[in-house]
Amino acid sequence: MKSKIRTNSIVKVFIVVLICMSTVMACGLDKSKQSSNQNNVDGDGQVSISGELQQWHKIILDLEGPFSQETGAAINPFTDYRYEVIFTHESGTPTYKIPGYFAADGNAAETGADSGNTWRAHLSPDKIGKWEYKISFVSGSDIIISESKGKAVSPYDGITGNFNIEPSDKTGRDLRGKGRLQVIGEHYQRFAGNGEYFLKAGTDAPENLLSYDDFDATPNVNDLRKSWAPHLKDYSEDANDLLWGPNKDKGKALLGAINYLYSKGMNVFSFLTYNIDGDDHNVYPYLLKGEESAYVAYSADNKGHDATAWEDFFYPDRFDCSKMDQWERIFEYGDRKGMYLHFKTTEAENCLNMDGGSLGRERKIYYRELIARYGHHLALNWNIGEETEQTVEQLKPIIQYIADTDPYKHQVVLHTHSPVEEQDKYYPPMLGDASALTGISVQTRHPDFRRVHADILKWVKASAASGKKWIVACDEPGDATHSLIPDDEDPTHDDPRKNALWGTLMAGGAGVEWYFGYKHAHSDLTCQDWRSRDKMWDQSRYALSFFKDNNIPFWEMSNTNDLSSQDDSYCFAKEGEIYLVYLKNGGDTKLNLTNSKGKFHVSWYNPRTGGELISAADISGGRPIALSAPDKNDWLAMVHK
Repeated sequence: MKSKIRTNSIVKVFIVVLICMSTVMACGLDKSKQSSNQNNVDGDGQVSISGELQQWHKIILDLEGPFSQETGAAINPFTDYRYEVIFTHESGTPTYKIPGYFAADGNAAETGADSGNTWRAHLSPDKIGKWEYKISFVSGSDIIISESKGKAVSPYDGITGNFNIEPSDKTGRDLRGKGRLQVIGEHYQRFAGNGEYFLKAGTDAPENLLSYDDFDATPNVNDLRKSWAPHLKDYSEDANDLLWGPNKDKGKALLGAINYLYSKGMNVFSFLTYNIDGDDHNVYPYLLKGEESAYVAYSADNKGHDATAWEDFFYPDRFDCSKMDQWERIFEYGDRKGMYLHFKTTEAENCLNMDGGSLGRERKIYYRELIARYGHHLALNWNIGEETEQTVEQLKPIIQYIADTDPYKHQVVLHTHSPVEEQDKYYPPMLGDASALTGISVQTRHPDFRRVHADILKWVKASAASGKKWIVACDEPGDATHSLIPDDEDPTHDDPRKNALWGTLMAGGAGVEWYFGYKHAHSDLTCQDWRSRDKMWDQSRYALSFFKDNNIPFWEMSNTNDLSSQDDSYCFAKEGEIYLVYLKNGGDTKLNLTNSKGKFHVSWYNPRTGGELISAADISGGRPIALSAPDKNDWLAMVHK
């Protein structure tokens, strides 16, 4: 835990510096403290470029700018300076206007600094060759969210320079070898570097993943903060450079947890970045106004719409630089391990906190800071909020603001409560050109997951009919009470596998994130051992492997359930070329190939164990054909030319 020393004005800092410089021996300053104090002056405008200067890698542009503090009284560095960098490739395109941010001493994750003169911006370049940059640095009251030009701050505004980018040397699942995951107007996203289309499978829980012992200034309301100790054994030395703390050992358990997901073949994890007044209370990027103990005592007994912690305990426009830098270390490891980052930015209990749920000063500052610090990551979505309770009229401007502010145009999604009526309330008014929404994060409500396939299919079809295809994912299948229960209670996971996992994929959905019900061990709030669902990670990997290993062109396919005669089967096809038929309980069906002439081959895939396809027969199209599964368990038939 970090105790931050605050001052009320920059003047006080300068006075202390002058006194201590004249009486160094009396002050007893060590070298590190002297170095810190020497930085309590404005920078001279020097620019440093760091990171691996390769395509798709994180490039860091640091400016030695005006000195400031997280709680600076004279000027708020998070609102009253606007630091942006325009990056342009030598060819003239692309050009990115990247929002920058106040980074304290430039190494706050390790030093815990709350002051400094480092101003940072990130670029993940999509082309090799020379890139040029031009810095815009202006000041003014709330200039960070203003359309005003502001007052140029000399000597920083207008600084230019350039650097060269080489090809990436990364391969495999490392996202830096694939490029940025882009929304391309289809039901699936595609990596800009290697052209690979994306299906996801991974974890939607715990939602309080960032409630972690090793992050600075993270409280422990209701004893929900995590150590992630069960995953210490999963730590890999490829994360050594991301550790922090005096002994360079902080972060190890959570980094190990991410590596565990990687080892199981998963490619997504999600997390809340703001749960003040919510279920957990311990995750937020903001600064407390007073003592942490007072906040903990209040929050232990209060949550939801009647709670007032947001108003009473927090600066709505001041951020914790060291904590947010430490979060970044986890997200950076996610890139290396091929992980899609699901940012859930509010939840049902607190989605009305900022500006009463509308797009106002507080919400603009919040989203701009998230985008500035984390928008460079290669695969992510911005989720407006878990189980939103805002109105459609409130949400549309928020969605548009994120779309306009994010230079990389990442996926923006919306999540509702589980009843069909809630989906019907929010999603239809967002379809087509009615909003900047590019996808939805679907939640269902039945313990046996029986509604997943129908719900996903409904919105895949509705968005296509609107002229703007959404990326539709099932991110909370099941119900709040049970959902994906631990392996020791349900070792086969038949319902989630059949109805949610394959139900989503065969409906044209983009993938599944597994939610953990609150009634069981290792719940949505208490889980810190992902091995509790180890068997379901295996079954999820088998599904992803089937599509990848067999070169299934899922992005060109659509749901065709009516071609199969078995009532509870799923069919997914590129008609005339390839048909996938999922028989939930084995048995027999007829696949109608009347309009598909020529020779086809039939193979069977076991979704329970994975492995190789079982070759069955060659058949002729132009007629209905009989398919008989190997037994009464669930099987997937692949029928292809």
